[in-house]
Amino acid sequence: MSDASATGGLQVDPALRDFVADELLAGLDLEPAWFWSTLAELDERFAGRVGQLLARRDELQQQIDGWHREHGAGDVAALEAFLTEIGYLLPLEEPTVSVTRVDREIAEVPGPQLVVPATVPRYALNAANARWGSLFDALYGTDALPTEHEPARGYDERRGAQVIAEADRLLDRFFPLAEGSHADVVAYRVPSPGELAVDTSAGSTGLADPAQFAGHRPGDGDRPAAVLLRRNGLHLELRIDPSTQVGTQHHAGVSDAVLESAVSTIVDLEDSVATVDGPDKVGAYRTWLGLRTGELTATFGKGGKTVTREVHGDRTYVGADGGELTLPGRSLLLVRNVGHHMRLDAVRTADGEPLLEEVLDALVSATAALYDLRGQGRFTNTRTGSVYIVKPKMHGPDEVSLSVELLAAVEQALGLEPTTLKIGIMDEEKRTSVNLEACIARAADRVIFVNTGFLDRTGDEIHTDFEAGPVVRKDAQRSQTWLTTYEDRNVDVALRAGFAGQAQIGKGMWAKPAAMREMLDTKGGHPRAGANTAWVPSPTAATLHALHYLETDVLAVQRELAKRPLADRRGLLVPPVLPDGGAGLPEEDKRHELETNAQSILGYVVRWVGLGIGCSTVPTLEGVGLMEDRATLRISSQQIANWLHHGLVEEGQVRETFARMAAVVDEQNAGEPGYQPMCADLDGSPSFQAALDLVFSGRREPNGYTERALTTWRQRAKATGGGEEAETRDAVVADGAPSPAS
Repeated sequence: MSDASATGGLQVDPALRDFVADELLAGLDLEPAWFWSTLAELDERFAGRVGQLLARRDELQQQIDGWHREHGAGDVAALEAFLTEIGYLLPLEEPTVSVTRVDREIAEVPGPQLVVPATVPRYALNAANARWGSLFDALYGTDALPTEHEPARGYDERRGAQVIAEADRLLDRFFPLAEGSHADVVAYRVPSPGELAVDTSAGSTGLADPAQFAGHRPGDGDRPAAVLLRRNGLHLELRIDPSTQVGTQHHAGVSDAVLESAVSTIVDLEDSVATVDGPDKVGAYRTWLGLRTGELTATFGKGGKTVTREVHGDRTYVGADGGELTLPGRSLLLVRNVGHHMRLDAVRTADGEPLLEEVLDALVSATAALYDLRGQGRFTNTRTGSVYIVKPKMHGPDEVSLSVELLAAVEQALGLEPTTLKIGIMDEEKRTSVNLEACIARAADRVIFVNTGFLDRTGDEIHTDFEAGPVVRKDAQRSQTWLTTYEDRNVDVALRAGFAGQAQIGKGMWAKPAAMREMLDTKGGHPRAGANTAWVPSPTAATLHALHYLETDVLAVQRELAKRPLADRRGLLVPPVLPDGGAGLPEEDKRHELETNAQSILGYVVRWVGLGIGCSTVPTLEGVGLMEDRATLRISSQQIANWLHHGLVEEGQVRETFARMAAVVDEQNAGEPGYQPMCADLDGSPSFQAALDLVFSGRREPNGYTERALTTWRQRAKATGGGEEAETRDAVVADGAPSPAS
């Protein structure tokens, strides 16, 4: 720890101290002593209130537990009256948001959103640069199109022809010609800046809607190097180069179709990272800082070559009016800070108390953004002068108020204009869902985001209703009354509050990174449900999901949905418990549920604790890769803990299942660099013991959170010389599909 006299009385990990002095503040007119004294003041100001709010959570949970022990699942009307009496359920409000200086990507342009761990610069850069993605690559390298033959090595022309045919079909669907099909095109021409001429075998035509032509990049004569089209606020660039392998094969010389994809990206300091000490936090903060300055780079090996990745610049075209048109080359970046319940050992008060981690996150997040706000970065993130901070794990409006006050205090400390720091509200805790109007009201001049975090929301539902009875199987949660109400009500409340044209209404993550055909077939429901953004696990997925926003005019959908009745919040109060206490559940179903959850827990925890990987694609027992993070872990551990508490499974059965599943997970991870098999010594394996800890402490763990157990066991693994950090295999942002154009 550092000399407290130089750090505002705080005991600071040397790695953090040096990062602040040598990197974070190096280009600013701020001194390290100011930073640490400001941090100390913020912690002193907010720590007591955070403690009170966390105590209130526990008090309410104890009262709810007592009610359910007496009444079971009970009657909804009686439960509603009780929750109102104890102050859990607040009167309905009718908030109206009034947010200024919001970037178009938040307010006006519906599209996919990525979430990327801040601990992996390579993937963070990939996410930031995923504003534009190759549709040809996405179709060529995934299961979005069926594989009808054994692909040839290198570029497979049969697969290429399949991709070209699908691209023509999509162009006909979203950018139809006045006459004929894009499959018949032999040339795209721009005789004048505002005119797109399309030559087909039958003659010359144009777009059915000429306003969809947004611009071009000049080429040879009237033959452009690129044609820019626009639909529902998103752009598609047809790149024309007959000299390439794909361009030679294409009937009009098109070498690629580049689609505006990940309109926004959340750089994550929370659920998808494993940051348990000073060096871990520095790694995460360095990524956020480098993205805001534009100086972040990452060098790595890929395909037998050394690749250096850096931030992309903007894209320029000749607009339809003949003037220069500049479009952003990068996603709009948001940053997710940790929740109120997190404390950080790497910074301690003079009394030795761990610091509120959210205070450090907020101050670092905003300070790093100064480079952009002051025009000192290589590239611009915000064009309106705003910083977007996503806040998770908030329980009700009082906790939203605290977050708003913290952001206001940081603004004041940095001399920023009020409401520069905007807030995204993750609706992933039940007390926020049932009081969503009040939560929005507390942040009415800052809120730019409400997202349905289904995974954490399910974990909190199980924990809140723990004493109501054994909950339904994990997969059955999707059909429960609370969930359908939750998804509809988020949209209804946000639209009534005026989110349309001002803020994002988000939907949750697609959890199968390899299942792109299935995603295309199902995730189109999110924009049709009124969500102007939804999470995807990779840049490739973002490009494919962007097709859903070309298909659906989300802003028009929102106008129609605003007319429907508000979903009744009493639907949120129906506990998802098994009938008859689970007496009718077959033993085979119990066994399978236990094995599935145990394997999922172990598959995730062994990487978090053993390798420091915060988000992974974990294969199921059936071999299907599912993206796992702390939210999915919360569900699985709470599921087993609930069944154990209600006697559907026994402790010995749980321990035996975990031991068997450890062997399965060891086999699934065979060959992983740095992997330490659990079965070599189950009693001595920090990963295995962490998994058991999550289940057997799940009933009494505040809110069913997983952070305490994960952090404790990860720190032990690092302290004993194990747990060597590895290059992450995060599923949140993969490196994309093989390129037919390369």
